[in-house]
Amino acid sequence: MLLLAGLLALLFAVALALAVAYPNLPAIDSLADYRPKLPLRVFSADGVQLGEFGEERRQFLPIGQMPQVMKDAVLAAEDARFYQHGGVDYKGVARAALENLRDARSQGASTITMQVARNFYLSTEKTFTRKIYEILLALKIERLLTKDQILELYMNQIFLGQRASGFAAAAEIYFGKKLKDVTVAEAAMLAGLPKAPSAYNPIANPKRARARQRYIIDRMFETGFITEAQHDEALAQTLHYRTPVDDPVHAEFVAETARQLVFAQYGEDAYTRGLNVYLTVNAADQAVAYRALRRGLMDYELRQVYRGPEAYVDLPGDAALIDARVAEALAEHPDKGDLRAAVVLEASPRKVTALLQSGDSIVVTGAGLRPVTSGLSDKAGPSKQIRRGAVARAMKDAKGEWVLTQLPEVEGALVAMDPRSGAVRALVGGFDFGKSKFNHVTQAWRQPGSSFKPFIYSAALEKGFTPATVVNDAPLFFDAGETGSQPWEPKNYDGKFEGPMPLQAALAKSKNMVSIRVLQATGADFAQQWVQNFGFDADKHPAFLTMALGAGSVTPMQMATAYSTFANGGFRLPPMLIQRVTDQKGKLLLEAKPPVLDESLRTVPARNAFVMDTLLQEVTRSGTAARAQATLKRADLYGKTGTTNDSMDAWFAGFQPTLTAVVWIGYDTPRKLGDRETGGGLALPVWIEFMQTALRGVAVQELAPPEGVVQSGPYWMFDEFAQDRGISSLGLDDHVPQPASTEERRSILDLFRR
Repeated sequence: MLLLAGLLALLFAVALALAVAYPNLPAIDSLADYRPKLPLRVFSADGVQLGEFGEERRQFLPIGQMPQVMKDAVLAAEDARFYQHGGVDYKGVARAALENLRDARSQGASTITMQVARNFYLSTEKTFTRKIYEILLALKIERLLTKDQILELYMNQIFLGQRASGFAAAAEIYFGKKLKDVTVAEAAMLAGLPKAPSAYNPIANPKRARARQRYIIDRMFETGFITEAQHDEALAQTLHYRTPVDDPVHAEFVAETARQLVFAQYGEDAYTRGLNVYLTVNAADQAVAYRALRRGLMDYELRQVYRGPEAYVDLPGDAALIDARVAEALAEHPDKGDLRAAVVLEASPRKVTALLQSGDSIVVTGAGLRPVTSGLSDKAGPSKQIRRGAVARAMKDAKGEWVLTQLPEVEGALVAMDPRSGAVRALVGGFDFGKSKFNHVTQAWRQPGSSFKPFIYSAALEKGFTPATVVNDAPLFFDAGETGSQPWEPKNYDGKFEGPMPLQAALAKSKNMVSIRVLQATGADFAQQWVQNFGFDADKHPAFLTMALGAGSVTPMQMATAYSTFANGGFRLPPMLIQRVTDQKGKLLLEAKPPVLDESLRTVPARNAFVMDTLLQEVTRSGTAARAQATLKRADLYGKTGTTNDSMDAWFAGFQPTLTAVVWIGYDTPRKLGDRETGGGLALPVWIEFMQTALRGVAVQELAPPEGVVQSGPYWMFDEFAQDRGISSLGLDDHVPQPASTEERRSILDLFRR
């Protein structure tokens, strides 16, 4: 009797709720004209997807293009009677309502139509009232749309984790394949996600996801969607997931730069219109640039003092609980590409055992422990010691052996462009986009050091200097009025003075005293105006003699543009990143045309650029960057190393006639890289590694001399300055200190003995 009364009361409550709720239902006409939010996608010039932006990662797929196996898996998992009922499974709803009254937690039983109603119009709040609205909306939707239309909405709209909305996007994200290519086993795994995308994520929770998948495979067999043979084959299949480390191209900084440019053009619509943005970047060059810069930064980091673990984790005594605790702890210390986070299980000076986020155990011994030796010492402080529970970093060396190290504090940048068009070929804005989104290529204003000297020399050529001009490498001293700040006694990097030498040799050896004398004779004001021809800002290069040593401020992108001006014969071209933009249907919305190199774009005389190229070629042949030609075995390489005062910035900027590349390495908050760290030792190896691949198959190109130059011995010069008609020498009367003789050294020692 009590049960009957309770049932009647429940029915009355439902009827009352329906009567009250129905007039307040939202209009659902928009479902008939469904326009899903399609993300902005960024592609390389050769069609490789580099990035995706928007609240949702989605690829809309009409129901007619949905593979049958995917539809069957979804129906088996969520609503096997979808094509038979009118939108509501009344038996299931009654059961869920009773459970909800008992413990205030909904037990589901939502049909696919009810889920569409919830996803488009209702909150996720689990209440009796929401369930009533869900039922009414489902009935309303069933009257407006066909079953296929409802299923199409569901399969394109449902959230499936990893920011994926819809099964087409999920197939790409989880398996790296088109939806039409998924197997029964893969379809079942995807169909398990709507119930709880986080809990059944096969990458984060493989055991739970596998159990859900097996259940769905069984349901597909029970409902007649697959045969027994297909059922057994699906259960036996081992699934392979796409993980971030599988992506060969790391172009996060490139994609983000493109996003900013497109957003400036289209605003918030950029994230919902399904725009496809095609860049000038080459995917292969980008991958090489990423690896080269990363290797250079990690090689530097391996020479630094170990700073200690990132954190410490309290590990349970029960071995069965360790895996879950490590997974939880490392969620706050994600892998940085091939630099993996690991929790130490055992540690001694000779052997460390650690567990990765993936659950794999690694053992590190021998040379692999050398970078963290101080952390394994008994004398290590409590915050620096590697012990059980320590969160460390591990990477594989060239031999495939594990090495313990640390996240680098040093940063870097690499940008490459085609000097003939300004098209950006590769851009790496830092060590890791996840660690810092600051794009050092475009945002980092740093002192260029000696890599700026070529622009001073270029100005000097216009004033009568030639590569044969002999300039004295002798000491100098300036008072505060000449420097703009304080008295200054500059030095060469090696502390030595070599006396008179040709300008060409001075640049190859990066002699500071020579550069200062050249700027002094050329005029700082003239040089300040001249460097603007290469794209530099005058206000960031004050007209003082310190400009000769690169004391101003530049970005790596500016340096790439400036060196490209030398490479292309004197044309300053703005960087070009976006080739074209299309809508979701492929309609062309925007297209950037490569520039035509005519005199309207010229900012530097052709002969000036050519003579400077001969100087820069000598740098890579016999100077501070001689390793470039020696390693790459080609003569058509030009460039200049750069090391700033106190070794706070390391640069190499250089080019081959078809490709310019600039590398910078330094700390975000400037500090010394090390007394022996230079642009030639830090940045040049990165440049060489990149160019070694990027120039593969590119023929050696000789630069043709333009009008107005003549060769005199080994030197090219302006014809009006040949035969000593230009400036033949500078500062030869200045004294060069001579090393003390043996007799003088003995006299000094005698004085000290007294």
